[in-house]
Amino acid sequence: MQIKIGDKIRELRRSAGKRQEDLANALGVTCQAVSRWESNGCYPDMEMIPSIANFFNTSIDQLFGYDGDRQEKIDNILVESEKMICANQDLTDCIVMLREAVYRYPSEARLLLNLGYALHIHGWKTYGLKGKNDSDSDYGSVDTEYASGNVFWKEAMSVFEKLLTMDDVPDREAVILLMVGDYSKMGEFSKAKELAKSQSPVYASRECLLVHASENEEREEYLGEAIITLLDEVKKNIETAVMTKKSLVRTGESEKILLSLVRFYEDIFEDGRFGKFHSNMRDLYLQISILEAVNGDLEKAMGYFDVAYNHHIKLLETAKVKEYRYSSPLVSKVVHNRNCFPVALHDGLKDYLKNAPEALLREIKKNPRYAECV
Repeated sequence: MQIKIGDKIRELRRSAGKRQEDLANALGVTCQAVSRWESNGCYPDMEMIPSIANFFNTSIDQLFGYDGDRQEKIDNILVESEKMICANQDLTDCIVMLREAVYRYPSEARLLLNLGYALHIHGWKTYGLKGKNDSDSDYGSVDTEYASGNVFWKEAMSVFEKLLTMDDVPDREAVILLMVGDYSKMGEFSKAKELAKSQSPVYASRECLLVHASENEEREEYLGEAIITLLDEVKKNIETAVMTKKSLVRTGESEKILLSLVRFYEDIFEDGRFGKFHSNMRDLYLQISILEAVNGDLEKAMGYFDVAYNHHIKLLETAKVKEYRYSSPLVSKVVHNRNCFPVALHDGLKDYLKNAPEALLREIKKNPRYAECV
């Protein structure tokens, strides 16, 4: 996409009989700045676009040379960017495309959303995370100084902050979840806490409230949804708790707690049909496998890894189903469509194995069945 807003500003200025100095004075910028715009040497700041449009008594769309197919252009950009994001490929071109689109259509929330997602993912791929080794602390932590240099996350936060000022924000909850996480990783804990504290408590969440707002079969459906949602959150928090406290890892308590959680999942999904939660089961068994390898028991580690891999295969299979219907009694009314499954299904294995001991990786490589993992 080539933005030629400078050509349009020059055209409008000449049509109105105005000098560069007139526009510069109205906007509070220098004549040199206006000259650079008109020569397409640089773009005006996004915040100035409405003022420029007002100066020429025109619309933002017309300022950008809107030719009648605005919505079609936006839809095409959204479709193309979503393909690139879901394909889990290099997102450099996607980010360039979306930056220009956001500049051209600054009020389009969906473009901002996709740009924020692309920047967040690209930041993970480019920088990753580093742990901070503090021998005097019982708690593992992220190297926030390193993460604060992640320019893509910084830009993503700026994009999401602008998005949250708009009405009808798409994926609002997902955006807030990402923002709290990325703020914390970059050491901006006050921003993370401020945003977190502004949200509803668990007992006032949509899932919990709908249980009390319904009855009979409908209530059973909402109960299933609430159970599944809360299970997901319990897994995330327990996993974080046991893996960030060094004393639990050293004493082997981490494995015991994670195995207890695994058994709890198996009780809820008693028929072995975990649906999208094959992802959680895979991740839990992978974590247990890594812990066993760290403690030197490779035989146990490989046993747990094999269970994790089986859940991974099941996850890939169930993600192909258009509508997945659970059958265990507590969640039998719940139906998940394809969109509920994790986007980058294959990467879940590889992400966990980045932290695996070399001895475990060598054992995995010996088995051709696990070739995709390493």
